[in-house]
Amino acid sequence: MVKYFLGHSVLRSSWDQVFAAFWQRYPNPYSKHVLTEDIVHREVTPDQKLLSRRLLTKTNRMPRWAERLFPANVAHSVYILEDAIVDPQNQTMTTFTWNINHARLMVVEERCVYCVNSDNSGWTEIHREAWVSSSLFGVSRAVQEFGLARFKSNVTKSMKGFEYILAKLQGETPSKTLVETAKEAKEKAKETALAATEKAKDLASKAATKKQQQQQQFV
Repeated sequence: MVKYFLGHSVLRSSWDQVFAAFWQRYPNPYSKHVLTEDIVHREVTPDQKLLSRRLLTKTNRMPRWAERLFPANVAHSVYILEDAIVDPQNQTMTTFTWNINHARLMVVEERCVYCVNSDNSGWTEIHREAWVSSSLFGVSRAVQEFGLARFKSNVTKSMKGFEYILAKLQGETPSKTLVETAKEAKEKAKETALAATEKAKDLASKAATKKQQQQQQFV
């Protein structure tokens, strides 16, 4: 049994911009789980298509119940191959990704097609398919459910990372992450509390001085 995912996303940037951003996605604030990226092979075919293969290393934290199934020395990083076929003439890019280790635990295969949006030629749409499988006897269904949930979460991060890089490449100010927003709110709250404390001290000091002056008048 294999878990299947089908999704569709739209980036409000042209295909050329998305194509350029694709190779510059890492690092970004939403891709902290991506550790390394290396080009394995790249060539231009006689019909002017670009073929690319990259090796990505990502963190792969397992759920606690899955960690008990593997020795403590098993690597927690996952190695992912990414193949890309770029057709600049027809403005399409097709990518295939799959993990090459931890295959006994779970295999996640993804296929994405980037093309010009049918409603707005200045936008790019992404058609995404994924297959999650596991060969672990007895717990394969639980592993697949976990893998599919993590995949969906990573898709959300991937799209936010894409938008972040596109904004930077286009000279815009990228939207702040939730962590950055929370940090700023915390710092602002600290500043407000500090200012309130200083104001209270100042008022207390003025009140004490005024009381002392009044007492001196009655002496």
